[in-house]
Amino acid sequence: MATTRAPEDAYTAEPFVPQRGGLAALRKAAAECRGCPLHRDATQTVFGTGDTDARVLIVGEQPGDQEDRQGKPFVGPAGRLLDRALAEAGIDPGQTYVTNAVKHFKFTSSGPGKRRIHKSPSLREMTACGPWLAAELAAVDPELIVVLGATAGKALLGSSFRVTQQRGTLLEEEIHGRQTRLVATIHPSAALRADDREAVYQGLVSDLKVAARALD
Repeated sequence: MATTRAPEDAYTAEPFVPQRGGLAALRKAAAECRGCPLHRDATQTVFGTGDTDARVLIVGEQPGDQEDRQGKPFVGPAGRLLDRALAEAGIDPGQTYVTNAVKHFKFTSSGPGKRRIHKSPSLREMTACGPWLAAELAAVDPELIVVLGATAGKALLGSSFRVTQQRGTLLEEEIHGRQTRLVATIHPSAALRADDREAVYQGLVSDLKVAARALD
């Protein structure tokens, strides 16, 4: 007798992505996504949010612990640091759309109280979630994408992407079938973890100023 294959075994969100209805329909449908196994352990889907007419779309890696609990991207310490860096660079955080390459929190549990420790998503998981990001890009139609960190960069630009080599430069690439300008930088969490936080933070601001100038 043939066994029924679970949707997540196919590693693609494609069947869950609605073809019409805009961001509201996408967000509602994403809540039921079973396009990869990450949905099993996560609290909820964390879809993008922000200005639906944003000139800048910001892509991070995946939700963190706080984002997973609250259901919104960039609500933890890294998100607060990002908002500060954007404002300092001359980009209004309220006029951006923020999302992640992967919409479910991937983690391991360790220690007393089973603290949830971030674990980077695999290329297969990022590829599975790609249809959601493609749909967000189509719906928002930003002038510029800001890519935060190596994982987000690889999700958008392929496995050869290196944030250390490509950060702080205005690039023009084809992303999900759309010719798009983008600027890559570090993920703000890297500044939080750094020994010299201020220097790393100022590097983030410097990269974001490149994005701000591209919008002038």
